[in-house]
Amino acid sequence: MNSKYNIIIIGGGAAGFFTAINIVEKNPNLKVAILERGKSVLEKVRISGGGRCNVTHACFVPNDLVKFYPRGERELKGPFNQFCSGDTIDWFEKHGVELKIEEDGRMFPVSNSSQTIIDCFQEAVKKLKIDVLTNHSVQELYKTETHWKVTTTQEIFTCEKIVMASGSNPKMWDLLQNLGHSIVEPVPSLFTFNIKDPRIKDLMGLSAVASVKVKKSKLEASGPLLITHWGMSGPGILRLSAWGARELADKKYQFAIQVNWLNETTFEEALDLLKTIKEENAKKLVSKYAHFELPKRLWENLVKAAGISDELKWADVNKKQLNTLVEQLTNAEFQVNGKSTFKEEFVTAGGIDLKEVNFKTMESKILPNLYFAGEILNIDAITGGFNFQNAWTGGFIVANSISEAN
Repeated sequence: MNSKYNIIIIGGGAAGFFTAINIVEKNPNLKVAILERGKSVLEKVRISGGGRCNVTHACFVPNDLVKFYPRGERELKGPFNQFCSGDTIDWFEKHGVELKIEEDGRMFPVSNSSQTIIDCFQEAVKKLKIDVLTNHSVQELYKTETHWKVTTTQEIFTCEKIVMASGSNPKMWDLLQNLGHSIVEPVPSLFTFNIKDPRIKDLMGLSAVASVKVKKSKLEASGPLLITHWGMSGPGILRLSAWGARELADKKYQFAIQVNWLNETTFEEALDLLKTIKEENAKKLVSKYAHFELPKRLWENLVKAAGISDELKWADVNKKQLNTLVEQLTNAEFQVNGKSTFKEEFVTAGGIDLKEVNFKTMESKILPNLYFAGEILNIDAITGGFNFQNAWTGGFIVANSISEAN
């Protein structure tokens, strides 16, 4: 069986749906199909943001927004000038979905449910008569002079243009590589650090704003650090994992980090502050009262690691112990031994080499009438709605380019 379409979109995720909807809204006469290899669509949208769907981020200046992308920063400047976070808010509002901004800048549907976004997309494809075909795993892509041929597990399709929105799917990368595209080898991004250490043992759930450096590297980040039962997580660690995705993969996830639990406070500043604390609390037990707004149990563990016993009063702390405590507070070294995936929000660094894409149109420079949207490209961001914003922007530009070509 051979089915004919004007445009076939490979991938039934956020980027695929958004692209399809925008194409048909601009060109109602085009026949469009979305091919999805799984039995259901929009799965990543469903689980994103703990089931609430972190649609975008309240960062409205393209030059600021690009700074959240370890890969893609330079390339996304132009696209974000065409379609940015503010445009995303307008788009969803026009489609009946109101978004809200949370304290940290993340944006969610007011309903607090990712189902709202899924329903919005499903209603739109139905209204626009876009065919959504599940259980259609693409096996072959073939280009003739006039059209594309797409073979799936179920049938053969022909179309004029293809949009690849298949995310981090190695099989699709292989097919495109066979057609002449270069693939930047994928490595995980956004992961947490596995650390076994008595100083953080049994402190699961505690957090502190800290700065973290990878030893023997230029990598550093700061932000809330969360202690988990397997090690460390939280925005600071995730940021480090995103920017260090390649370097940390090269180290096979075995490396040392230096944590400053006091964030920007230097060794010297902390030492001065501790000397004052020592004078003012001479008769009090060192381990009993936490300072620097640190969680009490973390403070106790760091005091213990500095060789200060539970019974020791501030008056009896010697110079060496004081220095060791400052070291534990501002430059604590931890050994990282492996990584864990961050929730279900698996993000990959790697994909189609950005040099082979025209970012004015999102069209392949190698194969005419082939377009890209979303994570199939070597673009990824830290957590906070940025990966979705890349999907919306790419999809919008693809739709525009196709409209202009028609």
